[in-house]
Amino acid sequence: MVGGAVISANPLKLDILSHKKCVAICAIATISTFQYGLDYSLVGGFMAMPGFLEVYGYYDDTTEAWAIDPTVQRLISSLMTIGTFVGSLMVGPFSSFMGRKFGLWGATILNFIATAVMLGTTSVGALYAARLILGVSVGWFLTFSQLYVHEVAPAHLRGITFAVYQAQLSIGSIVGASVDFGTAGIMNKNAYRIPLAVFFAAPTIQSICLFFFPETPRWLVAHGKEAEAEKSLRSLRNSNIDEHEFQAEFNEIRLSTREQVEQNKKALFLEMWRGTNLRRTGLSIAVICFHAANGSSWVNIYTTYYLSIAGVSDPFAYSLMVTCMGLLGVIISTLYVRVIDRRVIMLVGVLACGFSQLAQAIAWTVAPNTKESGQVIVAFICLFTFFYVAYAPYAWLLGGEYPNSALRGYVFGVATALNFLGNWLGTFTAPYFINPLDLDWGPKYGYIWFGSNMILAVFTWFYIPETRDRTLEEIHEMFEAKVPARKFKTYVCTGVEAYAAEGAGKDHLEEREKGAVRVNETEERV
Repeated sequence: MVGGAVISANPLKLDILSHKKCVAICAIATISTFQYGLDYSLVGGFMAMPGFLEVYGYYDDTTEAWAIDPTVQRLISSLMTIGTFVGSLMVGPFSSFMGRKFGLWGATILNFIATAVMLGTTSVGALYAARLILGVSVGWFLTFSQLYVHEVAPAHLRGITFAVYQAQLSIGSIVGASVDFGTAGIMNKNAYRIPLAVFFAAPTIQSICLFFFPETPRWLVAHGKEAEAEKSLRSLRNSNIDEHEFQAEFNEIRLSTREQVEQNKKALFLEMWRGTNLRRTGLSIAVICFHAANGSSWVNIYTTYYLSIAGVSDPFAYSLMVTCMGLLGVIISTLYVRVIDRRVIMLVGVLACGFSQLAQAIAWTVAPNTKESGQVIVAFICLFTFFYVAYAPYAWLLGGEYPNSALRGYVFGVATALNFLGNWLGTFTAPYFINPLDLDWGPKYGYIWFGSNMILAVFTWFYIPETRDRTLEEIHEMFEAKVPARKFKTYVCTGVEAYAAEGAGKDHLEEREKGAVRVNETEERV
């Protein structure tokens, strides 16, 4: 499962330097995912800033400190999630007509409007509206950027580009926590206005760069613009690419995408639930919802609470340390994503997250409300964050690889929306389990999430197909052939090889196949 070459029809050179231009484009196309991590980190810090609470909170004479009404606090957080949910559902129809680039530009415009309102208003009603609009913007940034990367990156480098995507998100969290840490002591509106201004940075850089990037070749082919698609693919590949390789890849994309569009001419939202598409849609939704099902939402939100239990003197600084553990996890993942199967990464990730949840629950069961158990919990929160972020980008990756090119926007949008709904549900229900006034489980809540992660592990073992180094067209052929999940890795795709041969010439393709066989035999001997 870990070693051995995947039997792939990918006609390109399987290195990084030959595709450095496309990797750079993907990195810039995902820079706006910085926004999600930024918001997640910034707004949580606002709730402890006197400058913010003076405007949107009230002064509590009993505690002689600024506070905020719980309803206002919940709405500020939940409206963002609702906006993200709604925005993700809109991705399918919007992307079908406007494309991936216009989706990112639309997200930028909404981001600018929402941020300007939050900077200029002192009305809680206007703040609510801005949070909702910002949620739509963030939902579009996340989904459209991933769709773009799925459809332009070479098959063997999609894992690397998604690691970059996750790194952008983690960096956003670190920047948000750092800016909050620096402005928390300001006793006026600038305490939160300075951090909010950071929301303009990443989308501005990305929106300018997008003028120089092409629309994805698969989207163009799906809309009958094959000449533009060839031009797009050529601009995404290095100028010195071997023409045989280029024509083989383009022909594979052109003919397979044309076939997929012909198979799905009716109402696309209905087509995604029919025939072989039903399996693909179900897998995409399931694997993307791994994010909500492993318990990350409640661990991340209540980290500061457990830091205080552990006797940590500076919770803000230690929260930043936990966030850095996530960045470390995704950086390390770039070292193995090209050589370890997707199934192994997912399996190890959910098992590690599950046992991290179990360790917290056991510690609290044995010694509740003690400094020692708090320290154990903080340690396993760090481990949970490391392993979660080390596998999280590849759940997104798999979720976008499974749908076909005609339906990818619809399926990915629905899957993303359901994931955010699951995250909201986890966040909303957590207080009832851990609050002393309700069930008072505290970290024993981890028992539930341990069980959830074990279910994810079983699902991964039996149902997740292996797609490492496979082109999107190969993945389509295997689903259409109804290949069982455990046989994806060894299945030989004949259809896409025939398409590639039409573009590159049979002699060239046969030589590549002989080379692939020799590589595979060498690895097996090793």
